[in-house]
Amino acid sequence: MFIRLTEAVSVAGQIAPADLTAAAAAGFTHIVNNRPDGEEYGQPACADMRAAATAAGLGYTAIPIDHSGFALPQVEAMAAALDAAPKLLAFCRSGSRSANLWALAEARRGGDPDAIIAAAASGRYDVSGLRAALVGLAAKGAAA
Repeated sequence: MFIRLTEAVSVAGQIAPADLTAAAAAGFTHIVNNRPDGEEYGQPACADMRAAATAAGLGYTAIPIDHSGFALPQVEAMAAALDAAPKLLAFCRSGSRSANLWALAEARRGGDPDAIIAAAASGRYDVSGLRAALVGLAAKGAAA
C-alpha cells in the first residue's frame, strides 16, 4: 500500500481515513494529500483526512495538484513538509503526482537529480521526464 522512495518518504494511491492508523503504526509522522477535493466521486474529503490524521497523531498538509500541473509554490510547500517531517507519506489517486512532487521538492532542497530519479524508479515511478526541471531546481537549491 505504501511505496517507499527513500527511508524518509513513501507515496501511495488514494488512502482512506482508516488507513492513517496503519500509517502511524508504520512510523510515518506526517501525511501530505496531493488530491484536490472532489476530483473523483467517493474520495474522502480533505477535512476528513485531516481529522483522521490528527486522531492518529500525524501531521497533515494538503498540497492539491490538479490537471493544471505543478507550480513553484506547491514545490516549495512540499519541500517545507519534507524539511519538517522525519517520515512522510504523500498520496494522490495513484501515487504518481506525489512521486513527481516529491522529486521536484527534493531537487529544490538541493538533491542530486540522478539520485532522485533512481529513488523514484525504485518505487516504480518514472520521473526521468522531469530531469531538466530537477537539474534547474537543484542548481537553485544548492545556491540558496
